[in-house]
Amino acid sequence: MTTIICTVCPKGCHLNVDENFNVTGHECKRGIEYGRDELQNPVRVVTSTVRITGAIHRRLPVKTAAPIPKSLIDDAMLLLERVEAAAPVKVGDIIIEDICDTGVPFVASRSM
Repeated sequence: MTTIICTVCPKGCHLNVDENFNVTGHECKRGIEYGRDELQNPVRVVTSTVRITGAIHRRLPVKTAAPIPKSLIDDAMLLLERVEAAAPVKVGDIIIEDICDTGVPFVASRSM
């Protein structure tokens, strides 16, 4: 039995997930899906920064456009170390097209 805290809604239910991925402790249906997914294939939205030239600030905030597998976060961060954007950049502009063959891009989360 594994206990996790659900982050899907503000309630923060304490979920218990057994070895057959049966979920208890949820107050909404989304908690069931979250509990199963968190143990079978955990995913996260990754936020970070990249270097930028020609802007008022030296770093541009970026994030993944969708969650990526938690196991790929370190590889995704390594990709960002090699990136340098050039101003002007608008919110939503694609900074890296495809993160680790997931089909998910890194996008700008601020205009500069």
